[in-house]
Amino acid sequence: MEAQPWSTQVWIVPFAVVALVQSAVIATSVYLHRALAHRALAVQPLTDGLFRTVLWLTTGLKRREWVAVHRKHHAFTDREGDPHSPRLLGFWRVQLLNVYYYRREAANPRTLQIFAPDLLEDRLDRALFSRTWLGLLLGITFLCLVLGVGWGLITALAHAVFYVFVAAPLINGLGHWRGAQNFANTAYNWPALAWMTGGESLHNNHHAHPRAPKFSMRRFELDPSWLVIRVLAALRQIVITGPPMAKPPSRQRMDRHRLGSRCSSAVRAG
Repeated sequence: MEAQPWSTQVWIVPFAVVALVQSAVIATSVYLHRALAHRALAVQPLTDGLFRTVLWLTTGLKRREWVAVHRKHHAFTDREGDPHSPRLLGFWRVQLLNVYYYRREAANPRTLQIFAPDLLEDRLDRALFSRTWLGLLLGITFLCLVLGVGWGLITALAHAVFYVFVAAPLINGLGHWRGAQNFANTAYNWPALAWMTGGESLHNNHHAHPRAPKFSMRRFELDPSWLVIRVLAALRQIVITGPPMAKPPSRQRMDRHRLGSRCSSAVRAG
């Protein structure tokens, strides 16, 4: 393939990184999170295979491991047993070492048995998708063929850094540390970040209604993954099975909840 001019590649690389990160984020949010972990969506076989291929090439994630770790997070949210709570571990440890805590929990066979007994390996997993490094190698090779070896490697590295150390840990880090709340739980919303996390930064909404397929509920909240879901539903590639999100409690009730939480924290600290 004829090499692109240097100036052209400099402009292409950022767009390629954004496209890769957003493809991985949307596939994670729609397929791994909403469809598999919470069964809010039923995905047709063709689209199921497409999502798995995208994740295999861009992240190397194994669906059973991701689902098991996430379900355990919901079972033990912000208390002993939560695989990656910033309230237990500290914000910066989760932000910078989220991949370590994820891998440690995903390597625990008991976690997989307890929290993902419905997602056993199938033929596609055994033939392809369980071979993590093969998928990543193929993805990097494709980038090198399109952009050239140097720019392809730079693009792959930038994508890996942004997905692994920025986008993914922001959801668990800030999402359980500080932010806005519509509901009384230990998670928080970051509407300004939701556009780049596939709606996942609307974390307070999600923890209030885990099976809701749409994470946004107020006019200023954006859930990009919901737009993808609506398009796929119109094409009959996805069936929406989860219930809609209920309205949040009144501000007065939320203020009482926050006051009660602060008083409880003060009593424990004393």
